[in-house]
Order: sequence, then structure tokens, then C-alpha cells
Amino acid sequence: MAKRHRPRRGSMGYSPRKRARSEVPHIKNWPETSAEKPKLQGFAGYKAGMTHVFVIDYRPTSTTSGKEVMVPVSVVEVPPIKIVAIRGYKDTAYGLQTLTEIWADKIDPELKKRLPLPKKETKKDWDKLKEADEVRVLAYTQPKTVTGVPKKKPEIIEIRIDGGTLEEQIEYAKQILGKEVKINEALNEGDMIDVIAVTKGKGFQGAVKRWGVKLLHHKDSKHRRKIGTAGSWHPNWVQSTVPQAGQMGYHQRTEFNKRILKIGENGEEITPAGGFPHYGVIRNNYILIHGSIPGPTKRLICLREAIRYRRGIKVEKPELTYISTSSKQGV
Repeated sequence: MAKRHRPRRGSMGYSPRKRARSEVPHIKNWPETSAEKPKLQGFAGYKAGMTHVFVIDYRPTSTTSGKEVMVPVSVVEVPPIKIVAIRGYKDTAYGLQTLTEIWADKIDPELKKRLPLPKKETKKDWDKLKEADEVRVLAYTQPKTVTGVPKKKPEIIEIRIDGGTLEEQIEYAKQILGKEVKINEALNEGDMIDVIAVTKGKGFQGAVKRWGVKLLHHKDSKHRRKIGTAGSWHPNWVQSTVPQAGQMGYHQRTEFNKRILKIGENGEEITPAGGFPHYGVIRNNYILIHGSIPGPTKRLICLREAIRYRRGIKVEKPELTYISTSSKQGV
């Protein structure tokens, strides 16, 4: 008799499937690069929507290599971010521990909505920062400059500085402290990046939609959209591997190895007729990312240099021949 093959439904690697603790993504790891000059390893923006472009296929092993192909792209608006503080970390037996922080002289009052600001100027201990093993900066977004995001409260993110020596990294951090940084200073066209964001929330869902289990036979039960069994008799409790109803979506996820096809400054050249649905017109810098990315429109998107990209091709600047600006309103 043939052996029945019934693989489990849904990955347990993402468990527990509960709501993300914050809509601002938390980046736990950063790649080690061999850059000669120090620079930021990440950036942040807001998802505007999707469109399609025609590009000369840059993948050498593709069947359409060197030919013009149509690819879907995600549009992310990336207004300049502001650097508000420098943070030094010491590598200890218990992981990275904060060594010191140096804050900018002038801090925008908008940050009061996000965290308590120091009432007097903090002591700047640059000598202590030289003892650090890793240098990062605290940056915050400027959603007030974005058309489609109806909020004024900025989001604060931590970005690592890599490249060069520790002294060069500290000097670079000192130069950008309290100033605006644009996307061109962190990422370039053709770079491979990781996209980190919180996915679309779908609320409380049953086992069929949440885990993909099959419907019961029509003679088995009146309720076909339930699981057939909650597990074995022993152990005499319901194990975590049993597919059950619960929260679906609104989880932090990372999309690895996405390529930046274009970095633009004029948002009008990418905005479709009538604007992006539920977003509107792009007024700031933007980037085009090959493929889809997590999250709905208006969601904060964190970009990081690719941490798993070890082989492939180096694309200096993809050749785009056409960018669609046709209406996305469904008419």
C-alpha cells in the first residue's frame, strides 16, 4: 500500500505568530563590509505603491539576459533623515553593551512627541567614544515632508556605520551629527539590499486561512473549516505545533536580496496619473526596488545592505528604458 505523504502545513520557524511589538522595524544584525570609506549601512522610507518598468536584464544566467524585459517594482519614498545622536558599543561576553551617547546641540521639537529630550546640553565625551568597538547613529524620519503619510510624529531608527577605521567612523559621525542625510549617501543604484518591514495585518483568522490546512470531507462535520484533531492523547495538552486560529499578519519580516534599480530626486517622473492609490503624489527622493516588499501603503520601510549576498554580479547602474506612469486607479 502506498505511503500517505502529508507534510505539515505552515512553517514553525515564524512562531509565535503574534502582532509585532512595534511598527518600526528592529534590525538585529548588520553585515560586515570591506568599504574603504565610512558610510551608513541603512536608510528608511515609506512605501508608496507598485508599478512596472522595462529594463535590460542584468542577470547573466537568465534566458533573457541582455534583452529588454518588463519587471514589477516597488516605489519607496525616501525623504532625508536627520542624525540626532551617536552611540558607541562595547563588545562584551554578554554581547554589545552601550558605552556612551553623544547628542546633537540642536534637537527638533518634533522629537518631544517620541521621547523625552534632555533639558540641558549633555556632556560630549568624545574620548570615551574612541574605546568603542562599534559606532552607530540614531536617526529620525521626517514624515511631515511626505504627502501620503498623515502623521507628524517621527520614527527613530538606529543605523550602523561601517567602513574605514574606527577613527574615520567617529569623524564621519561627527560630520553628520545634527544634519540631514540623503539616500545617495547610504545606498547606490544597483546595490543589493534587505527590506525589513511589518506586513499587512489580517486580524484573527481561522486555521484554514492561517495555516493552509485542508477542508474536512463533506460527510465528516457540519463545520468543515476546523482542524481534524488537536493532537495525540499523550502528551495530554495541545502542542504548539497544532494549527489553530489566531493572529495573522502584522508581523515583522525581512526580504533578502532585493536590487535597487533606480534612485530618483524628481517624484513627478514616477507618480502615476491620479497619484498612487491611498498615497498620493511623491514629493521627495524615491527608489525603485525590483519585486515586491512587505507591508501596505504608507508603511515605514527599513533598508539595509544585503547581509546574505555572497555571490552574483555587481551591477553599477541598471539600464531602465521605460517607467510606467499609467493610472493605478483601475479605470
